[in-house]
Amino acid sequence: MVMAAGLGTRMRPLTDSMPKALIAVAGKPLIDFVIDPLVAAGVQRIVVNVHAFADQLEGHLRRRKDAEYLISDERGGLLETGGGVKHAQALLGDEPIFVCNSDYIWRKPGQPALTTLVDAWDPARMDALVVVIPKARTMGFDTPGDFFQAPDGTLTHRGDRPEAPLHAFGIEILDPRPVYADPRQRFSLRDIWFASADRRRLFGLQLDGLWMQVGDPAAREAAEERLKDTPG
Repeated sequence: MVMAAGLGTRMRPLTDSMPKALIAVAGKPLIDFVIDPLVAAGVQRIVVNVHAFADQLEGHLRRRKDAEYLISDERGGLLETGGGVKHAQALLGDEPIFVCNSDYIWRKPGQPALTTLVDAWDPARMDALVVVIPKARTMGFDTPGDFFQAPDGTLTHRGDRPEAPLHAFGIEILDPRPVYADPRQRFSLRDIWFASADRRRLFGLQLDGLWMQVGDPAAREAAEERLKDTPG
């Protein structure tokens, strides 16, 4: 599932007339920086949630012929990340899924990131396996870090501590069943993460390379500059 239903308020004025997922970085729509690696990894069905300027995003996806694209319609109201996954249950099914944000770009040497994520996934031990990146290898993040990681790979959130060494990047493999079981309609996947962390079933995967969040016009310009130096 690709999360693309946000309003993109931090990206204004660029999002005054189009969805954030279609904002171009180095001539390429943001969402394609996530979809292309999914297709390359062999994903054949991609669910995308839509809200603002939904018709534009649906049109873009219809023009792609490299996978089956299914729309989870949130025109009636935003549901946040957890609610968005729950709303798409009929399209996603009960097996583990990729969940990817649509405003992230990465450049990783060697084995593709999604392949590495699949190789590390262990459903017997994990509810979720989240890509986490040391802060020094990220761009565009405006938080003091999200997680600490234990030697066994489990994650603990920063909580009330002033900072943490790892940013949660917007890519994960997720068992969606705990999300579907939540009684709420609108909630964040972070709530599910924290419940899994309490059971020691939230794991992180640290990867090499450069990892960028493109959340506002300045981050978009910075990402374009870095892409000139790190093609691929």
